[in-house]
Amino acid sequence: MKTSAFTIIAALSATAVMAQDITQSGSDWFTAGQATIEARLALQPNTNRARNVILFNADGNGVNTNYAIRLFAGQQAGGLGDDHVLPYETFAHSALVKTYTVNGQTPDSAPTASAMVTGVKSKNTMINVDGSVAVSDCANLPGNELTTLAQIADGMGKSVGVISTARITHATPAAAYAVTANRDWEDNTRLPADCTTQKDIAAQLVDAMTSGLIDLAMGGGRAHFLPAEVTDDEGKTGRRTDGRNLIEEITAAGGQYVWNDEDFAALSGAGNAPILGLFESSHMMYEHDRTGEPSLAEMTAAAINTLSANQEGYFLSIEAGRVDHANHGGNLHRVLRDGVAFAEAVQMAMDMTDDSETLIIVTADHEHAITFNGYCGRGSSITGLCMGINDEGVEHTGTPELAADGKPYTVAGYLNGAGSVLTAQADGSYFGTRPTVTDEQATDPDYLQQALVPMSSETHSGSDVAVYAHGPFAHLIGGTIEQNVIFHVMHHAMTAQ
Repeated sequence: MKTSAFTIIAALSATAVMAQDITQSGSDWFTAGQATIEARLALQPNTNRARNVILFNADGNGVNTNYAIRLFAGQQAGGLGDDHVLPYETFAHSALVKTYTVNGQTPDSAPTASAMVTGVKSKNTMINVDGSVAVSDCANLPGNELTTLAQIADGMGKSVGVISTARITHATPAAAYAVTANRDWEDNTRLPADCTTQKDIAAQLVDAMTSGLIDLAMGGGRAHFLPAEVTDDEGKTGRRTDGRNLIEEITAAGGQYVWNDEDFAALSGAGNAPILGLFESSHMMYEHDRTGEPSLAEMTAAAINTLSANQEGYFLSIEAGRVDHANHGGNLHRVLRDGVAFAEAVQMAMDMTDDSETLIIVTADHEHAITFNGYCGRGSSITGLCMGINDEGVEHTGTPELAADGKPYTVAGYLNGAGSVLTAQADGSYFGTRPTVTDEQATDPDYLQQALVPMSSETHSGSDVAVYAHGPFAHLIGGTIEQNVIFHVMHHAMTAQ
């Protein structure tokens, strides 16, 4: 192959153009870009065995939702928002994750959580069950149960904890300890009478805690642990019809039970497991409304403090479950407040652990039908109106952009949901005109973002989510991966020789 003189000269010239010779080399953008490259060049793989593994899952926090959380956090801190960096976005290793399931282009949280803790994909609605089994098919459950990372960790002598701001029997946290042909079988009332091959999810948590598999469990869902004739400390009745008081069963076996922030604060120090915290009858409060119960960061700190007493280490699953619920409700403000609380929990874990021995994985199970309008100037409130781009400066003009109908529109919206501009007519048809909204209305915490398709609950979407990794074998995260690969990264890090 011949090489022309022109090619040689061009190559030499390119090599000779050093950074300081480039006109824009004094730009802050340019020097920041150089610093990023230098940091990437200095990276060295961490091949230590992971003594501890923490899996963070912000339910429903796909790439779009995470973008909104980033802007909100930055704007709350007084900046324009888009240049803000969330704690886990500092991790050196990341990837895009495909979230489809065996039978769903759009997933729910049961099989996505299962994929991350078992290493295989399964069907929507089922938790830790092989995809060959039909949903709700109790008869074919035996022999098709999947081994979980929690069981592997327990077999290695490690402690195991699970935290969620949703019900602790909800899909994502249940994946840490339960096997079920239907995620909705949270207590005995929905478990079919002829289903004798599995227990309800709350009963499975009791078994997991009394057997030593689960050392700490904190979240909501108290009603699923109490008989219908029992009223809890907040005046709410239980749901169980089998007469079992699962909270009493756990305390009788030596476990500690807490239900409010005062009891939580009084927990003894490291090594005080097993602990069951049930802070609400159903899901825990949104961060915007939270009172009388610990934050996700506080629960994270308590869990790490407790589980780290085990010299063999621990596996800890942490879910920000209500990011998902606020998305379903079309209420972006509460999505973002819970998203920031999730970021604070990740920062807490980073501060309390040593990255030489602790692998932290931060991801989401799926995305939602959230999307963003344009063309918005910088600093437009992520929950407010899309303001015009300032041709003479940086921050937006303060004048809302207008759609073809002459009305302003918000930065964010949903493809479907409760905020649909279409309303049902008497004849069953749908009709609507987009209402005019002010920035003051849009930024109200209770405002529902405008949506198109009318639905009582906004849906998940099948688009990719991101995964971020920090610690031993974090470099195995990269590219675009299947969701079940996350298990294999954690498992390899725990068992590496």
